[in-house]
Amino acid sequence: MRPLVVPAAVLLALTGLTGGAHAADKPVKRTAQCQGDWIPGTPTADDVMKGEVSLVGLPPVKLGKKINWDASPYKNRSWEYVFHSLRWMGTLVVAYENSGDDKFLERAKEITADWWRNNKPGASRPYVWKDHPVSLRTQALVCLSMHVDDPWLKDSLSAHAKLLSTPSLYKKGHNHGIDQDIALMAIGCRYKRTDWSKLAVRRLTETVKLDVDSQGALREQAPRYAVYVYGRLQVAMTNMRECGIKVPGDIAGRAESLKDFIAHSTQPNGYMAPLGDGSAETEPKMETGTPAQEVKVYRSGYAYGRTEWGKPDSAYYSIRFGPGMKYHGHEDHLGVTYYAQGRDILVDTGFHSYERSKYRYWTMSHEAHNVPTVVGARFRPRTASRLVDSSLDKDRQSYELTDQAYGVSRTRKVLVNHGEDVMAVRDSAGGKKVRNIWRFADSLTLVSNKGGVVVLGDGKFKVALVQLSSSCRPLTGQKVERGGKLGWVSPTYLSKKPATVVVSPAAADVLTIVVPGVEDPKVSCAGGKVTVHTAEGAVSFSAGLI
Repeated sequence: MRPLVVPAAVLLALTGLTGGAHAADKPVKRTAQCQGDWIPGTPTADDVMKGEVSLVGLPPVKLGKKINWDASPYKNRSWEYVFHSLRWMGTLVVAYENSGDDKFLERAKEITADWWRNNKPGASRPYVWKDHPVSLRTQALVCLSMHVDDPWLKDSLSAHAKLLSTPSLYKKGHNHGIDQDIALMAIGCRYKRTDWSKLAVRRLTETVKLDVDSQGALREQAPRYAVYVYGRLQVAMTNMRECGIKVPGDIAGRAESLKDFIAHSTQPNGYMAPLGDGSAETEPKMETGTPAQEVKVYRSGYAYGRTEWGKPDSAYYSIRFGPGMKYHGHEDHLGVTYYAQGRDILVDTGFHSYERSKYRYWTMSHEAHNVPTVVGARFRPRTASRLVDSSLDKDRQSYELTDQAYGVSRTRKVLVNHGEDVMAVRDSAGGKKVRNIWRFADSLTLVSNKGGVVVLGDGKFKVALVQLSSSCRPLTGQKVERGGKLGWVSPTYLSKKPATVVVSPAAADVLTIVVPGVEDPKVSCAGGKVTVHTAEGAVSFSAGLI
């Protein structure tokens, strides 16, 4: 399964028109428009020739010779828009360039001409003329145009350019807008329409400044999309140079700054923290370099920290805050994840799919994240949250966050201690009672639950969760479920697996202490300090955490 359901980067460096089809026994010019890395891994050209396509990781579908453009075998939105993107047709043109065999080009022409006859602008089929399928389909059509000079293909590309340049359809400040600009620039350069090319560059500059902030953080609220946007911007800049267009400094600078954000968003195991619409299987597979800092706070709503770069057993955490939910975000504000001793401890539910299902919408809800809830109060969606204080030492970091998501001041204080791995979290809501939710990695199952201490384990590895009241008394009555209403995670696309969730009892102030690698931590309080005793030593911190 590829990390992104959306297509990967595309190279559309543009040159002049060529004539019609080449004969199979003649060498075929390999073009930059067709030889980029935009072609998907599946289906292969041979699969398409057999009339069989496999899209977005779902099982192959037999399309046959005469294609039904209403096909939707899985009732899956992603499958439908990738189907109409025609990238799978583009594999045939690439095969033609690589082999010189006319059969690939002839079938590519046949498929595309049939699609155009049945899907003129205004067609009522879902997704056909939505912004993203239009921009992604352009890649395949421009590639085909390098070897086919038929009027219908020019007409199709002209129709695409018209839609791509329509202001009301443009997705400004979003990765879709970036793809629209790449597509419009491709057509403009292909047919020497400088008006289209200049419009694309101007819009792209504005979009990049909105989508990537001055710190290099992606504002789409799902860090995995930073990998996609970085790749697309490399394509856009390559295309500009090939088209004789100077790359604006804002585009080059913001693209470069994404690398640090991607590095900080990646756990020590090499996979990105699954925040927002981000799968736990997302592995950047790109060179980011090593940032100068182990801890980084992004104004757009992320705090990341780790003990050391380059070591899989380093501790790592993420904390969410910032603007209200939008784009690919979830209701995860004040939420945390925690990775320690070479494994996931506290996790987000993850990304299931873009399907309009009850479960998909639940994965986006506040209850699908490690957050505090206010008893008896109604949650207010899309509420912003703030980081109001922080203390960032090398071996210990602490944060204070707050919002009005329940109509009262919900406050969370987080402390992470390194060396002796401990995460402590204090939740309150201005005297109202709160509960908090803790979702553990699916490999961790319940060992014991007594006296305010919940122990989970995976073989010899154990992790303890201890909960105390403001007076340092044990809070008892934790509810533990696996499956049921809350106990689920989606580590991969379209997956749903049971996981252990701990829900605290209701209290005006809840202190939660998570101790990885320990089964029986002893906790004591004295002089305004909390001390966690383990077999390896002791960790003390202020009861106020910050």
